[in-house]
Amino acid sequence: MNERKPNGFVRVLSSIWNVINGTRKVVLNLIFLFLMMLFLGALFSQSPIVVEPRSALVINPVGMVVEQYSSDPIERALDQAMGAEQPEARFRDILRSILMARNDDRIGALVLDPDQLWSIGPAQLSELQRVVDDFRASGKPVYGYSEGMEQGQYAFASMADELWMHPEGLVFLQGYGVFRNYYKDALDLLDVNVHLFRVGEFKSAAEPFIRNDMSEESKLANRYWLNGLWQNLLDQLSAAREISPEALTDITQNYDVKLAAAGGSPSTMAIDNGLIDRVATRSEFNDFMIGVVADDGHGSFRRIGYESYIQTALPVSPLQDKVAIVVAEGEITFGDQPPGTVGGESTVRQIYEARTDKHVKAIVLRVSSPGGAVLPSEKIRQELQAARDSGLPVIVSMGTVAASGGYWISMSADQIFAEPTTITGSIGIFGLMFTIPRTLEKIGIHADGVGTTPLSDAFRPDLPMSEQARNIIQQIVDDGYESFINKVADSRGMSVEQVNEVARGRVWTGAQAHERGLVDTMGGLTDAIAAAAQAAGMGDRYGVEYFEKQPTAFEQWILDLSASIPAPDLGVLELARSVTSVPEELRLFLQSPQKPVAIYAHCFCSVQ
Repeated sequence: MNERKPNGFVRVLSSIWNVINGTRKVVLNLIFLFLMMLFLGALFSQSPIVVEPRSALVINPVGMVVEQYSSDPIERALDQAMGAEQPEARFRDILRSILMARNDDRIGALVLDPDQLWSIGPAQLSELQRVVDDFRASGKPVYGYSEGMEQGQYAFASMADELWMHPEGLVFLQGYGVFRNYYKDALDLLDVNVHLFRVGEFKSAAEPFIRNDMSEESKLANRYWLNGLWQNLLDQLSAAREISPEALTDITQNYDVKLAAAGGSPSTMAIDNGLIDRVATRSEFNDFMIGVVADDGHGSFRRIGYESYIQTALPVSPLQDKVAIVVAEGEITFGDQPPGTVGGESTVRQIYEARTDKHVKAIVLRVSSPGGAVLPSEKIRQELQAARDSGLPVIVSMGTVAASGGYWISMSADQIFAEPTTITGSIGIFGLMFTIPRTLEKIGIHADGVGTTPLSDAFRPDLPMSEQARNIIQQIVDDGYESFINKVADSRGMSVEQVNEVARGRVWTGAQAHERGLVDTMGGLTDAIAAAAQAAGMGDRYGVEYFEKQPTAFEQWILDLSASIPAPDLGVLELARSVTSVPEELRLFLQSPQKPVAIYAHCFCSVQ
């Protein structure tokens, strides 16, 4: 006998009930999880951090060294718990911990451990070297230990007085390079028309869409600043390891020969060529460090991690005069953006909050950005100018990269600091638009219609671009470039002709930019903060406060709780360093707001 099916009305009611019942279960589960977290938080509440005498401060950054976390505390805690975290270490925390430890009698040594370090910028390495040297000048030793080092990890660990490595480890120096994918043939196969509008023969950010290889102008400019970075690294390693730059160059150019001479053992090769001081297991290094500081009572040397150590610092008094720091890290785009991206609304709001705080006497803008859209860049520059007009000194500290739009937001400061290895310049703009009429025709889709003016269909991607539309965009780009170089000339006290000579989209290192008048002073974040305080007449008694989105009390509790959860094994996450779902060039344009055409001041000038 066939069962009778319920009628349509009953099925609709049943579906609604299933949704309500499912929602009820989700809500109850969330409440249960929340209560469970409260219980666990009470059960495993952290005791106050105690720094014991004769401890070593361990600098062991996990992931990428950044100026600002790119996610909020709850996201980081959840990602860490699920093993999906993209680890980040804040550069400011590393610097601050070493500066604190210099005069802390409880800290007897500094240990540099690069094994979980994914990436650190050349400019960050330059400033870190000075801070470590300052720590060393206090009479305390600096040691490094690693199980194997790539170039950035080695540059970090080489700052130690004595560098140890595991017998099975290796040191690999590969130099710097800029390599990109080029899409012209692929786009031609898809019948995608690329309309690129730019000023300056060196403005190569969008070249991959119109070429199959790097232009000669781009090769010339890239070689120049890459060689500058490489020479700086050689000089830094030479000073740290007392090896000549020529000997280091010989190692990179004849690595196979050096390895063969060491019987194929990378650690022996590293010892023979002075790259490291000792070969030992981590257990042997641990035993050595017990003699340097003290035994923690559990068979290890007494230590404290830098993230825990900085939590022992006294907070800045809310009534204290202070230097405000606003971080501009990541691509510059429109609207309200999360940390790790520079937003035309969010970053402007942070600057406004700083300049209207009666206890803020100076502002430092920490820039680590390759640029992005022109309009939000200009809005940020104008807000900084408003701070200057109100009487506040404005100092820019350039980090790893402050190019194109990153230079745009920097140029109107009272003073610009950069490291010799900062990547900057790239003064130029471009516009980009894709049209796909032939692509659609291949699958039987055609576009047609009527409009009230010749511009009604000017920026439709499914129609060919008219000559009039091309002229309009090129004139806008030309005008934008003129506006850019005129603002630079006005800000830097240069003629427009002088600016144009060093502009046209060309990238420079910080040292090269300083020689050309685009940067005022060589120095890092700590130097910029000191200069800001001096310009404001605050002497040595002032606080430093970052103006950024602060965690709520609940978020901070979640963050503190997650700190007690062991970090997941990073072996699986290593793939994330080399695999991306969308090329960087395309991601910038895909995440921009839907406008007919956007004008960019962007530099794809990261190194690998």
